[in-house]
Amino acid sequence: MVMQNRLVEYNDGGDTLEAYMAFDDEAQGPRPGVMVVHAWAGRSPFEEDVANKLAAMGYVGFAMDVYGKGVLGSGPEENAALMQPFLDDRPGLQRRLGLAMDVLAAQDEVDGSRLAATGYCFGGLCVLDLARTGRDFRGAVSFHGLFNSPGNTVGNAINAKVLALHGWDDPMVPPESVVELASEMTAAGADWQLHGYGNTLHAFTHPDANAPEMGAVYSADADRRSWRSMSDFLAEVLA
Repeated sequence: MVMQNRLVEYNDGGDTLEAYMAFDDEAQGPRPGVMVVHAWAGRSPFEEDVANKLAAMGYVGFAMDVYGKGVLGSGPEENAALMQPFLDDRPGLQRRLGLAMDVLAAQDEVDGSRLAATGYCFGGLCVLDLARTGRDFRGAVSFHGLFNSPGNTVGNAINAKVLALHGWDDPMVPPESVVELASEMTAAGADWQLHGYGNTLHAFTHPDANAPEMGAVYSADADRRSWRSMSDFLAEVLA
């Protein structure tokens, strides 16, 4: 196994975007691609590390970029300011996500018929939105994502299988939002799963999360369990 990575530039309108791609250079032939969508700060070493781990599992890991090349927030206020325009324009966000998956599918190392997407926090919302558009890809995995519906996808069939990994005590996603997501997924005909982790808050996979006043705290147990759940899910849907 010889792990390699490269930066992949692409454009959405007038915005230049830059993804981080990781893969095993010794692997033979195209292999499944897994897109990683970042949390509210932007594409960071955290998402790049996830892409590296996915590459070590035999996939092409592709940490995409929503905000623009080199854009990375430095704290809650700046992160929120970067994220909010995309929450206000969910169709535009969905277009940008679809474009990134097209770029992933076009890479020489990738089997474009076997694609999945994972996302964290804001990125969890993103991968659910991509599934809500009806795009035909294998699977979407949301880690402590936001569940609120975008409002422009009602009536769409969801073709991707869905796995939502949720901290039950996440103050940003109260129990009624969980029930609403379940109803939405069922109405759209999705093959969906939802795993709830008790005594677990937002951002449970991020080792630096230690803000109980914001409801965001790392949990080693939930991190380990959710990664195993994702691994099993990807092995199923990308076979």
